Amino acid sequence: MNILVIAPHPDDEVLGVGGTIAKHAAAGDDVYVCVVTHGAEPLFRMEDTEYGRQECRKADKMLGVKETIFLKDFPAAMLEEVPRYKLNDALLQVVKRTRPDTVYIPHRGDMQLDHKMIVDAMMVAVRPKYDFAPREVLMYETLSETGWDVPNTTNEFIPNVYEDISDYLKQKLDALSSFESQLAPFPAARSIEAIEALAKYRGALMGMKAAEAFTLVRSLRRKGLHQ
Repeated sequence: MNILVIAPHPDDEVLGVGGTIAKHAAAGDDVYVCVVTHGAEPLFRMEDTEYGRQECRKADKMLGVKETIFLKDFPAAMLEEVPRYKLNDALLQVVKRTRPDTVYIPHRGDMQLDHKMIVDAMMVAVRPKYDFAPREVLMYETLSETGWDVPNTTNEFIPNVYEDISDYLKQKLDALSSFESQLAPFPAARSIEAIEALAKYRGALMGMKAAEAFTLVRSLRRKGLHQ
């Protein structure tokens, strides 16, 4: 199977899907990660952007990712200034090239506007009218983004899929340790302890030692019940 994980920024893929990525890779699936945005002046220095990409490549390699794709034209803090059709088309081309069976996208209720915009663009890219449309689309949660927006039913993360990552939690945490520029001491949301606690909490809900939680957006069964 081909798996595509869409990350607004470097590290989102590991925070939300790291254990599941490692599990897919161990099963022999080809996992692609697409990092959509980059730092841009005046808020970010380009050398910091490259450093973050180096951390991302290292972490993804530890998880068994086949290819990490960095898009070039989309600044994180000013994504709303980019014509929408350009973002839509760029993500469509990634989906068309990787032809994923399963796609993981951020939760649309995340706090940052670029997360919301990327989800909307991905929903254009994975429309079932295409012959390369994925069979499954899921949203993932990201500590320090998910749950920090205005509390309402639209922004609430309501998981209905739980992936057992009991055998891959250490691998996820080791990969996260690569992001020295992003991690902070507990009780920061982006701390190893907080991320481990969330995995154990999600697992305990379903009788597992550790899990990652997702919201199923779409599941296509084009032929038979199990195809």
